[in-house]
Amino acid sequence: MSNPKELRYSKEHEWLSAAEDGVATVGITEHAANALGDVVFVQLPEVGETVTAGESCGELESTKSVSELYSPVTGEVVEANQDVVDDPSLVNSAPFEGGWLFKVRATAEQDDLMSADEYTEFSGS
Repeated sequence: MSNPKELRYSKEHEWLSAAEDGVATVGITEHAANALGDVVFVQLPEVGETVTAGESCGELESTKSVSELYSPVTGEVVEANQDVVDDPSLVNSAPFEGGWLFKVRATAEQDDLMSADEYTEFSGS
């Protein structure tokens, strides 16, 4: 597994892109997608909703379990990935590309986000 160097990572296994025009993209890592197994349902925060860093904002259901989705930033959701809602398997097949989850206009982020190397050491992947 290779964790993209340009992203930052949370201990809850979400990734965060650098903000472009104040908007950052959030997804789950390949490590998390593999641990979940085949994702069959995705519930994302709605556009206009405020999410809070470190708090639950949705869920991912797999053939094995249901897992909470945590936001690595505080801010307003500006886009939810409808493709992932329609085809949850994108979370497994392309967690860093087409399997992204939502975009947020961030006002604050978690203090403990990790670099790719730190996350690789943390997750063992």
